[in-house]
Amino acid sequence: MKTIAITGKGGTGKTTLAALLLRGLASQGQPALLAVDADANVNLHELLGVSLPGTIGAIREEMKAAVNNLPAGMTKQQFLEYKVQSCLAETPEFDLLAMGRPEGPGCYCYANNLLRDILASVGRNYDYIVMDNEAGLEHLSRRTAMAIDYLLMVSTPHVRGIKTAGKISRLVEELQTTVNRKYLVLNRVEGPLTPELNRLISSEGLELLCSFPECPALAGLDQTTEPLWPDIPGLAVWPQVGEGLAKMGMRNAVFSEERRGP
Repeated sequence: MKTIAITGKGGTGKTTLAALLLRGLASQGQPALLAVDADANVNLHELLGVSLPGTIGAIREEMKAAVNNLPAGMTKQQFLEYKVQSCLAETPEFDLLAMGRPEGPGCYCYANNLLRDILASVGRNYDYIVMDNEAGLEHLSRRTAMAIDYLLMVSTPHVRGIKTAGKISRLVEELQTTVNRKYLVLNRVEGPLTPELNRLISSEGLELLCSFPECPALAGLDQTTEPLWPDIPGLAVWPQVGEGLAKMGMRNAVFSEERRGP
């Protein structure tokens, strides 16, 4: 099992990157893929074109209500496993699990801990897990993902976003979170990076995985209610999906670089 966790400033394209990577992995035969929307403001399912039967946030509420009134003969762990299966969206290409927003007062700590425990349990059934995290640093301080193979820090080619990626990278080290490799991913890049940005990336101790070009077709899809999933191989960013997967050692001979659109 390989886990890819995606983080960065809000509005940099984290959720879109998650969809692109999932599509790239799915194009390589039939790997077992789990998409995880770890953002309370769930929207990954919309890009992927699936409906959510439930969320981790809803499980949190049900666990609180049912802890002293479980079905006869069912343990708390069995009830949890049943509820997880009931909120798992399943498709031929991937499964999807979403955090969701817990109802009522209270912080997200329990829901985050629940998600971490669920991933430790069900993650063994998948070849790859792609996790779209919420913006900022809180999910790392709450240790939503205790051990990840690749942490992708997404930024546009601007100073503040790259500095945020540097802060995330340092926080991961401070928390002693188990991360195999950390990469910077730049999105909406127009032309070569300036010498100043290259120096900043270096000074922040970041390693660039790939740069996704500005893509008008992708921006157009973002302005519709149609899912992104079917159109991804025809987008100008598709070669960069293959580039990123190759650098992470996740690209095989089945990957197609066919591109049909601008």
